[in-house]
Formats: sequence, C-alpha cells, structure tokens
Amino acid sequence: MASWQARGLSEAMRVYMRRRDWGDERALVRRARRLFGAPAPLQWLRTRGVRTDPVRDGGVRGEWIVAQRSDPGAILYLHGGGYVAGSAATHRPITAGLARLARRRVFSLDYRLAPEHRFPAALDDAVAAYRWLLAQGVSQPFLALAGDSAGGGLVLCTLLRLRDEGLPLPACAVCFSPWTDLAGTGQSLQLNDGRCATFRPRNIAEFARAYLGGASPLNPYASPVFADLGGLPPLLLQVGSTELLLDDARRVHDKVRSAGGVSRLEVFDDMFHVWQMLDGLMPEARVALQQAATFMNGPPPVG
Repeated sequence: MASWQARGLSEAMRVYMRRRDWGDERALVRRARRLFGAPAPLQWLRTRGVRTDPVRDGGVRGEWIVAQRSDPGAILYLHGGGYVAGSAATHRPITAGLARLARRRVFSLDYRLAPEHRFPAALDDAVAAYRWLLAQGVSQPFLALAGDSAGGGLVLCTLLRLRDEGLPLPACAVCFSPWTDLAGTGQSLQLNDGRCATFRPRNIAEFARAYLGGASPLNPYASPVFADLGGLPPLLLQVGSTELLLDDARRVHDKVRSAGGVSRLEVFDDMFHVWQMLDGLMPEARVALQQAATFMNGPPPVG
C-alpha cells in the first residue's frame, strides 16, 4: 500500500496537473513550462550540501551536480517535461538524490526544447553530450545514463543512436516512468484512464505533436518501443502501476529480454508519474532512487 504521503500527494497531483485538454500548442507549452518540474524552494532544499557547476561548452549546456563524496564515474541525466518543458534546474531533486546515493557526479543536460526545436533536436543534443563526456575523460565503463518521462524515452533513443553509430555504450541505463510510445498505442492508456493522477490519454497525442511536428510517431528514434532493442546495455525501468505509461515501460522490458538483453522492471503500486521527483517528501521516492543507485553501482546484472 502507498504511504500516506504518497496518497496525499497523488490527490494533489490530480488537482494541480491533470486535465483532459492542454489546449493548442501555444497554451500547452505555456502550461507545461509553468507546471512541470520541482518548484524553486524544493530545488534549493534538495541541493543543500551538493555543488552545482553550470556548463556552457559549445552546444553542450547543463550543469554538474557533485556531492561531497564522489567516486569515479558519472551519470548523464536527461530530464522530462514532454520535450517542451523542464531543465537541469527543475529536476535537481532527482539529480541531487542520485549524486548522493550513487556517489557519482551527475551531468544534467539542458537539451533544446520543442516546439522551438522539434525532433530530433533533443536526441542530437543528448548524443552530443555523451560524446562530450567521453572527450572529457569519463570512462565508458563508469558512465550511466538516466532520465525520466520524455527524458527516459530519450535515454533509450540515445542508446539506439549510439549503438547504430558504433559508439561505445554506457555501462547501464535507468529510466523513470519512460515515455517510449509517442503514438499512444499501449493498453494501459485506456486501462489506467482515470486512475493515473497526472495525465489523460489524449494528452499523449497533444505533447507528441508539439515535439514531432510532421515526423512520424512510429519513428524508433522518437518512440523506441518500435525499435530493435537488441545490443543495449542493462536497463532498469521504474513505473507506477496506475500510470498511463505503464505499458511504455513494460513493452520495452519485454522486447529487450526477448532480444537477449538484460532489463529489470520495477512496478511501484499506486505511484504517480515520476514520483522520484519528491525525494524527501515521500518514502517511495527515496526507495526508488536508492534502487536506481544500487543498480548503477552493483555488479553487472544477469538475466
């Protein structure tokens, strides 16, 4: 059973976030940029005791999050926000939590947002940031990728591009509530309609149009659930049982395993979309981040 904190916050999310229609593209972007991500007080609270170092190096922009004790290795973090909102700053509760728990430096990328920069701009930026980290001397065996929501899907798209371009792959990747199907074909969109505290089914198409423009939602570099998922590093997928995007994670997990890869799927009962953001306010967020850190730092998983 979900904690009392999670139950209360879930009800707050229903009031604060969920709507049947986000409006036209202009209204959708305006609302998403106002609502998505942690508010400034929570950003400040969760980054006490860690160092944030901004990075502006050519086309690579973001920030390093460094805990007081950091072992060798790094995490490239790709934030969520439906590809139209969010930033390294809005997702500091997650990145600071991973920096502390995994004892790794976290580079949180500010990739270009739609609709000003549509597909594949975010993917191009993520691949460029990965190349940049390698050029900075981060060793591939000590490098992990992580992301939430759209950023979780972008993690998988980045892995596909790295694989297809013959680049060395990271040691592992973690996806929190990943958005992997921009066509919205998962059964959980209907089965969890009304149960999901954050979104309604038609929202999927609204955000997808803002990101894709005229591109197809079936493009595997936009919707990795439709890709050949063989040859990827070990994955950890976390998702809530009542999320619309439950099947976005579940189908990726099944396809990776069918292709002979390693994937671990953790389904948390009654958790809303990207609950990891509320580390410090609900115990399930800390549990999820701790399990992600353990996955990144543990021995290579098998099976």
